[in-house]
Amino acid sequence: MAQPPILSLEGVSLQQGGKWLFGGPDKDGLDLHIRPRDRLALIGRNGVGKTTLFRLIDDRIEADKGLRKVKPGTRIVVLEQEPDFSPFATLMDFALGGEHAPAEHEVEAIAGQLGIDMATPTKGASGGEKRRAAIAKALAQDPDLLLMDEPTNHLDLSAIEWLEGWLDRYKGAFVVISHDRTFLKRLTRATIWLDRGILRRKEVGFGGYEAWEEQVYAEEARAAEKLDAKLKLEAHWLERGVTARRKRNQGRLEKLWEMRAQRAAMIAPKGTAKLGLATEEEFKSKSVIVAENVSKSYGERKIIRDFTLRIQRGDRIGVVGANGAGKTTLLKLLTGELAPDTGSVEISKKLTGVMIDQQRSLLEGDVTVRQVLAEGGDWIDVRGTRKHVQGYLKEFLFDPKVVDTRVGIMSGGERSRLLLAREFARKSNLLVLDEPTNDLDLETLDLLQEVIADYEGTVLIVSHDRDFLDKTVTLTLGLDGSGTVDVVAGGYEDWEAKRRERKSPLPRAGGTGSGSGKAHKSSPTPEPAPATERASKKLSYKDQRDYELLPARIEELEGAITRGEAILADPDLYTADPQKFATITKGLENARAEKHAAEERWLELAELVEG
Repeated sequence: MAQPPILSLEGVSLQQGGKWLFGGPDKDGLDLHIRPRDRLALIGRNGVGKTTLFRLIDDRIEADKGLRKVKPGTRIVVLEQEPDFSPFATLMDFALGGEHAPAEHEVEAIAGQLGIDMATPTKGASGGEKRRAAIAKALAQDPDLLLMDEPTNHLDLSAIEWLEGWLDRYKGAFVVISHDRTFLKRLTRATIWLDRGILRRKEVGFGGYEAWEEQVYAEEARAAEKLDAKLKLEAHWLERGVTARRKRNQGRLEKLWEMRAQRAAMIAPKGTAKLGLATEEEFKSKSVIVAENVSKSYGERKIIRDFTLRIQRGDRIGVVGANGAGKTTLLKLLTGELAPDTGSVEISKKLTGVMIDQQRSLLEGDVTVRQVLAEGGDWIDVRGTRKHVQGYLKEFLFDPKVVDTRVGIMSGGERSRLLLAREFARKSNLLVLDEPTNDLDLETLDLLQEVIADYEGTVLIVSHDRDFLDKTVTLTLGLDGSGTVDVVAGGYEDWEAKRRERKSPLPRAGGTGSGSGKAHKSSPTPEPAPATERASKKLSYKDQRDYELLPARIEELEGAITRGEAILADPDLYTADPQKFATITKGLENARAEKHAAEERWLELAELVEG
């Protein structure tokens, strides 16, 4: 039997700027019911009102129509996308500020696992430090309902995996807005989709969202056949574009696999044939950046150690690693902004670079979209081709009517998309992207992948977005903080596979969890004999069997969930075989429920063993 909701919105309508964002006098308002243990992905394009919906749930704004009902005693906590740190001297002051401040020792416990010093002054703290402090504050409040707005922004991979592990064990409900597809696929069990003022819900995690979206758009397209041609064009150009883009991206992914195979041959040991390259001279002639035995240190710490790489025209290179591992230093070395201590970096004189950073600081609030793109005119020069500014806006998923909108009233995601539109118009043959996926919605990420794939020059990408890297780059440069740089043909998953091959499991440190944070994958602690003795004294025969066998069952279920989500990711599945779609969706729900129950059971037994 379904549990009653802990929070409900019923028939909620809201006006903003003289327009109805949700509902209205002649339109039904939003309905939303959140139950205990719900794991909800909130999906929607930038600007549709996702953050505003969070404010309605949290009661920070009041609806013009409708009801908000909350179960008494429910603690709601919001992890904001850009919290205000300015009134606070240190990160701990920020964490302990506000109406419902957590206990300091609770904040310290979570901050320790995240690797953040809460005594750090807020002024000058990095984006990653502020994000970890905000997470520590939110989680330490022990919420019944956690609302997370882009929680992985500015986090490195180890922190993202830790957060995934914490949320996997979390006993409350959460709703998450995120561009990180891997994060969403691993954690969510249902999806709420905010689209043109309508809120839809589907009891399927993000792994099945795109197939559901395609189904909805297909039904709308059939209904639109009854409309006149002009109305169809205005109402459905975006939806048709999304469907067509995903189909085109399948072809681009096949091309990406071929490029990775060629690149793997180029970096293989001597004696292996270089695919597609007739001679060594031809190989060298295509090089645009050549790093030979490069090293760089800061004080006693070696940041880059004996690094060699020849970057070719058309390479798409991803740079990954923990915050502080040296990603920015490596990027500056490769682009000539920083000189190496030893070794050499040769850069082609023909390289003309464009840098798109994560600060989005180039866009000012008082200028209009037309001024940003076309200096106030009607035409923009896009890499040598003249285009009308309104037509170019459509290529980046904007309604052409926003051309005279002030940048200051646009959402963070819309401003990021506008910056991408401007920078991709410039003539260049080297594109440097520093955390390009922050603040972007999922459709813009699809577009960004397409633009990068079609870009004729070389691309360097620093990112923690695993799915984005897997679908974009031909080479991955992985930094582990020791100064060593792995050069791997492929994306993030290929780098992870290489790391797993060479790294033996490490003992679990202190019982607090690290990495993915999943207890069932942790390596055994030292001194296993005393734990076994404790187990035999405290556990029954059935308990002992469960304690020993559940980890393998959990891994088996994880594999089944991953395979099911991969099948549901096929946008054509629902149309081609609705019965198969329904069967796999139901199987995924059962597998997730069983996995969750198994993990809780194992954790209870582990507490007895370790207690």
